[in-house]
Amino acid sequence: MQSAYKHLQQSNEWVATMTEHTKTDGLPGMDAPDLPQVLERARPRNERMNAAKVECNACPVLCQISEGRAGACDRYANQAGVLVRLDPVVLLRKTLETGEATLVPFAGRAPAAEDTEIAVASEPAWNGDLLLSEEVFVTGVGSSTTYPDYKPAPFIVGSKTDGVDMVTVVTEGIFSYCSFKVKIDTDRFLGSEQANVRCKGEVVGHVTTAEYGSQMLSLGGVHHLTGGTKKEGRITAEMMQALGNKQAVEFTIDGGSQLVIQAGRAPIVNGVAEQRMRVGCGSAAIGIFARQFFGHADEVVVVDDHITGVLTEHQAGRCLDMKPSGIQMRGRKSTPGRYFQVANPGTGWGGTDIADPLSIIEGWDESVAWPGLRLLMTSTTGEHASWYVLDEQLNLVEAEMPAEVRRIVDRIGENCEPSLASVLFLGGAGGSLRAGVTENPVLLTRSIKNALVNVTCGGAPAYVWPGGGITVMADVLRMPDNSFGTVPTPAIVAPIEFSMRRADYEALGGHTEQIRSLREVLERGAWHNDGAPQARVWQTLPAANPWPLGRPPLLG
Repeated sequence: MQSAYKHLQQSNEWVATMTEHTKTDGLPGMDAPDLPQVLERARPRNERMNAAKVECNACPVLCQISEGRAGACDRYANQAGVLVRLDPVVLLRKTLETGEATLVPFAGRAPAAEDTEIAVASEPAWNGDLLLSEEVFVTGVGSSTTYPDYKPAPFIVGSKTDGVDMVTVVTEGIFSYCSFKVKIDTDRFLGSEQANVRCKGEVVGHVTTAEYGSQMLSLGGVHHLTGGTKKEGRITAEMMQALGNKQAVEFTIDGGSQLVIQAGRAPIVNGVAEQRMRVGCGSAAIGIFARQFFGHADEVVVVDDHITGVLTEHQAGRCLDMKPSGIQMRGRKSTPGRYFQVANPGTGWGGTDIADPLSIIEGWDESVAWPGLRLLMTSTTGEHASWYVLDEQLNLVEAEMPAEVRRIVDRIGENCEPSLASVLFLGGAGGSLRAGVTENPVLLTRSIKNALVNVTCGGAPAYVWPGGGITVMADVLRMPDNSFGTVPTPAIVAPIEFSMRRADYEALGGHTEQIRSLREVLERGAWHNDGAPQARVWQTLPAANPWPLGRPPLLG
């Protein structure tokens, strides 16, 4: 795919000159686009604008762009007085021979000879059959925005699914109200709840409530995009674009750790890649493995920052009729065999700050404990584990761990899932982009809540939050690559699609005059296209994603 872009870049010399950002200071650090792809109608020049420039009205910035230059977002450019879109439209197909994407031009024709060098082998030659409504889905990636928002969405596509007439309204939303929720699978202390998260020194989010085996961050949002300094807004937008596009981003947490986060990859904490997500808290680990420990250890302590478990006191140990050990633990006892606050949070055993596990044992009840008592201390991931035996003076002496016990510790590790960073896009779509769907926006909102409309982001399933408005959340790993862009207002640009029965679209007052068949869309591109070639990229639907026009929930 990248080689295809490079080929076209070499054949379009004007692209190499498109580095000047006009009218705005742009977003430094963004690479220049590879090739012009989607043509848009330029807004008529105003009287005070240089006649050699065109005004881009794809966002509120209204860049005035000189010929051969790109706008501040690097998404639109001026080619011979025509405003062109630099990114391809992404189309999804159910099946391809391989998983590779293919770049072919929108022109309503078979690929010409000059296109053969850029065509990926996995895409079969076009045979004129465009009636593939149950196999092709037009995503919002590269589709362009509805701004100014009185105009219909760029693509309002009519198709059929299981014989039912469908409509999909396709656009790129300009999101000021959006953020990323990041789940980091680790027990290690990253930072205190509500601590600031920084990127390149600027505050871009905060630590939020920890969940079971994971630390959680909230990054971005309208207050960081528009409510702070210009630098804070710019860096927040850069960070969000990179994170959403599955790139690695470095962060620091005030009073906490340094992080490198990349969707679908192991988080790197203070320079060390995490390996395991805990099997459960200390109490859960005791319950899961109690029967396996029985007979091989007289006492087991599973060290955990939240709930440290002690086997013989735990209900699991009692049910096994285990003899009390007389161990005396630090921390605050909750229920039998469960202790809170045995140590401070940190990057040591079980997410605590301890390196010596014996530091959380205050002593032994001499009337209960006995010489030769066998003690296993382990972390919730099994990464740390030590074996001890009480001597005649009831002092713990470290000893070689028996093979049977080592096997159980290894089993704990085996049950730990790989540590990953998960990145979810959360955006408020209840605003003006609805005007691209209908002249009566509240009807779209109601139709979504009544399950008449399926909302997707780049073809990926989106969870719609309850309550007012249209607040959607999607896993960026299930979205196409490079789904996110920015405009220097600053705001995030993200794809969104609304699919429904044609009858339901008519009922909510949609722009029915702009419905075009899939054939016409594939031939001509967006409705406001000037007729010049418009590029598209084919991608296969990820196996985890349901078909956006499939039976549930649309036709159920």
